[in-house]
Order: sequence, then C-alpha cells, then structure tokens
Amino acid sequence: MNTLIFVTMLFGAAFAASGLEKDAPIESQVLETDIGGAFRNAWSGNGISVQELGSAKAGPDNTLVQVIQGEYSYTAPDGSVIKTLYIADENGSRVEGAHLPVAPPAPELPPYIARALEWAKAHPYNEEAELKKTYQ
Repeated sequence: MNTLIFVTMLFGAAFAASGLEKDAPIESQVLETDIGGAFRNAWSGNGISVQELGSAKAGPDNTLVQVIQGEYSYTAPDGSVIKTLYIADENGSRVEGAHLPVAPPAPELPPYIARALEWAKAHPYNEEAELKKTYQ
C-alpha cells in the first residue's frame, strides 16, 4: 500500500512540475498482468512517459514481497527532460534522477570515536550476566 501511495505521489509531482493540462490525452497505453502477480504498465501522452514492471517474490522469512521498478520522464518548463528511475521492494523505495539532490559524503569519524566503537565491538554488553551479578 505504501508503495502505491509513493508511486502515485511521484506521478503527481511529475504532472504538477510539467504544468500541463489536467485532461491531457493518453497517446499509448499497455497494461499486462498475469496470474502470478506480475504486471507491466506503460503509457505516454502530452510529453509524459511512464513504464513500470511489478512482480511478487518470496521474502527473507517466506513472506510475499512485491517488487515494483520503473521510470517516468517529462519535459520541464525550461525544456530539459526530467527522467526518474525507481524501485520499491523489501528494502524500501529508492529513487534516482540527475535532477534529485545528492547528500554530501559522510565525514570521517574522529579517531577517539573509532577507537570507542572498536572497543565496544570487542567487549559486547551482556545484560543477563550483569543482572545475575546485581541480584546474587
């Protein structure tokens, strides 16, 4: 359900950013489904193009996971083509596009923090043992 909402929001953003008519014609459309839950959806019209594929697979704990991947593109008011790729699966949603901001690289850890993390990794806390010491 979250994936559907996310994809709908992406399409809405594409329409809003394009500044095109709300009743734009769809020039081509393909929707194919199969009994196993896989689908292909593609349509274009008024300078907007959308393509996506979906399928279901077994997740890590034998649950059913829906995987959706696709892309959409449209022409921005300045004439540049905006293309966005996306995938949603058991690991969440990931979106890529040259027009999207990129986070700066993470700074290096200060040496004293790195040493503290190494020490904590080498000396794991055992809550059960600590409780036994306290109540003996």
